[in-house]
This record gives sequence, structure tokens and C-alpha cells, in this order.
Amino acid sequence: MGQFNIFIIRAILGAVFAVVLSRFFYPDAKVAYVIGIGIILVGLAYLAEYLRNRKNK
Repeated sequence: MGQFNIFIIRAILGAVFAVVLSRFFYPDAKVAYVIGIGIILVGLAYLAEYLRNRKNK
């Protein structure tokens, strides 16, 4: 699976979890806030991958 496909999967999952989390904890959150949560979640996924790969080397 290519890097672009992995990015698309992470972006979709990040968006879904951002919507679920924001609606659960902040039902009246604005769209920009939800997008920000999604970006943070995708960034954290890449950070976790970087840290996991760094330990293996």
C-alpha cells in the first residue's frame, strides 16, 4: 500500500473520529474546531509512526 493511500485512510479516519469526538464532548462546536481536531489526529498518527519506526532502527 502506497504512502498516498495510507494518508487518505488516515485523513478519513481522522475526520470521522474528529466529528464523533467533537459531537460527543462539544455538541455546539464550530466546523473550524472539528477540522482542527482532525488535523491534530492525523498529525498524531504520523508522529506515532515516526516514533515507532525510530525505535526499531
